[in-house]
Amino acid sequence: MELVQLSLDNRDEFIAQSKAFIYNTTYNICKRKLYFENDDELSISLIAFNNACNTYNENKGNFYSYAKVLIKNALIDYFRKSSKVPYVVFDEDDDIKDFIDNKNSLTKYNIDSENNRRAEEIALFSKELLEYKLDFSTLIKSSPSHKDTRDSLLNIAFKCIKEQHILDSIKSKKLLPVKEIILITGSNRKLIEKWRRYILILILILSSDDYPYIKSYLKIKVGDRNE
Repeated sequence: MELVQLSLDNRDEFIAQSKAFIYNTTYNICKRKLYFENDDELSISLIAFNNACNTYNENKGNFYSYAKVLIKNALIDYFRKSSKVPYVVFDEDDDIKDFIDNKNSLTKYNIDSENNRRAEEIALFSKELLEYKLDFSTLIKSSPSHKDTRDSLLNIAFKCIKEQHILDSIKSKKLLPVKEIILITGSNRKLIEKWRRYILILILILSSDDYPYIKSYLKIKVGDRNE
């Protein structure tokens, strides 16, 4: 990526040339037909892409990989703050073509740079998890095996991060406020109790701006309750 392409003088033309990338990235999350003239999701993605142009440098690796992370996280934040939160799910489809294209577009320097940033995030998150007497091995052990359960817990986490008193309670007590979550979500106590560590970890990731790559790795998309 030539940095001159991202300059303000060339910005409008570059964004116009990148609209297909912006649309596809947004569509892969929203999973419905979208229109630049009418849909807030595409407006948010355009703003995120422009922000990527403003903040990108060669230390951030491949530009389009960086822009995709910013777009995905901007949409997740939009879902988090929206008064009408959609039903969200984990996307488990392997997009082989996207993976191959991405790999081919990355130099060794790009790959090393992105891996370094991910490693920094993981180190930072690991440090935060210690405050809650958790670690990544706990995350693996406490992850539900069934996708329906994971999706249900993801939506519980989304509801929780919209409630500041829930976040304040977690930060101060370092525990999941089970009673409050049951009241807010109408969920079964046994479900919350069984998966409290998994829910807590999701909330910590989704409510923070410090983990864009970890958040993007979750592969969240708008879902269908019947899928």
